Amino acid sequence: MRLALFQPDIPQNVGACIRLSACFGVELHVIEPVGFRFDDTALKRAALDYGPLGHMRRHPDWDAFQAGRGPGRLVLFTTKGATPLPDFVFRPDDTLLFGRETAGVPEAVHAAADARIFIPIRPGARSLNLAVSAGIGLFEGLRQTAPD
Repeated sequence: MRLALFQPDIPQNVGACIRLSACFGVELHVIEPVGFRFDDTALKRAALDYGPLGHMRRHPDWDAFQAGRGPGRLVLFTTKGATPLPDFVFRPDDTLLFGRETAGVPEAVHAAADARIFIPIRPGARSLNLAVSAGIGLFEGLRQTAPD
């Protein structure tokens, strides 16, 4: 299973996802451009000492990511998703993709996804933080695909 971020805007979210990657032992793919300098102090602070363990791969653009992401389904987490998270069945080789904090992903990325899912939240709430959503989605995917 892999975690991927599409053109993230907020360095603290990337830092938190580096920590998720390191703690759960999954690759993190960051699809550029990003909305901050990649050596930003906030990114380093958020990742703490987990950076070297994070298995992070940077891709200069969407096409490079698609060419290098590896086998398996592309599972897009989106507020415009079709399947609620509790109803989705993950596979061990899924790539969990999370959109840009300020804009989500363009329609072409939606179209490229093999599945689109959403995390149900209470009515009237707009959305969860990117890193929180990534943690929820990744944990559920790993829980479902863990060996018995």
